[in-house]
Amino acid sequence: MNKIIFKKKPIVCLTAYNRFSAELIDSYCDLILVGDSLGMAYYGHTSTRSVSLEDIIRHAKSVKKGISNSLLVVDMPFGTYRTMNSALKNAKKIVKETKCDAVKLEGGIEVKGIIKNLVKNNINVMGHVGLMPQKVKTKKDYKIKGKKRIEKLKILNDLESVENAGAFAVVLEAVKHDVAEIAVKKFKIPIIGIGATNNCDGQILVLEDMLGFFSKVPKFVKKYMNFQKQAKEAVKKYCEDVRSKKFPSKRNIYI
Repeated sequence: MNKIIFKKKPIVCLTAYNRFSAELIDSYCDLILVGDSLGMAYYGHTSTRSVSLEDIIRHAKSVKKGISNSLLVVDMPFGTYRTMNSALKNAKKIVKETKCDAVKLEGGIEVKGIIKNLVKNNINVMGHVGLMPQKVKTKKDYKIKGKKRIEKLKILNDLESVENAGAFAVVLEAVKHDVAEIAVKKFKIPIIGIGATNNCDGQILVLEDMLGFFSKVPKFVKKYMNFQKQAKEAVKKYCEDVRSKKFPSKRNIYI
């Protein structure tokens, strides 16, 4: 296992679910995540919990083909790290079949032993605390974390556990700004924010969210283009050209 140390900060991260997306962002990103967010962003499910081990491996193998510069991190899907043995078995399978640099799993204190065991077995691990999508069952469960004192303490304790277990970095999702600020100052582990403070060591977004594939996105997303609008305009023009016989033209026909 090559220990992962980021040479520069802020760390730029995006998700990708296939080779073509990976090729698009590889030159610009430090880290590409094959996230179980593909369950929602790619397959249209209501949560990430339906993504299987086979799903994540299939997509990660495609993404790997499009990467030559970025680190590749792959999410461990819901239910694949319930026990020490299952976590190690499934993590080894992911690494072996996808040739990824690391796996990512959600949780803090409750997965401290699992993270430590994976690292002991030469598998790089990225943590994920705060809002944990795999614990979300309905859209109503998507709530900002850290509003209550008990939530604040849990987030900080979870971060400490992940750091002490040996994770090389951790995603901090949808937490109150003041809690994130405390975390960044308190811990040495690189903290990748998504809906956290601008002072995190890096930021991550779902590629489709920031490109504007969807009309509704979380508050923490900045749309850098409106893909949905542009795509609809392109499809509309194509349909008009077909119906008016403008397409295909001579340049599109083999003569």
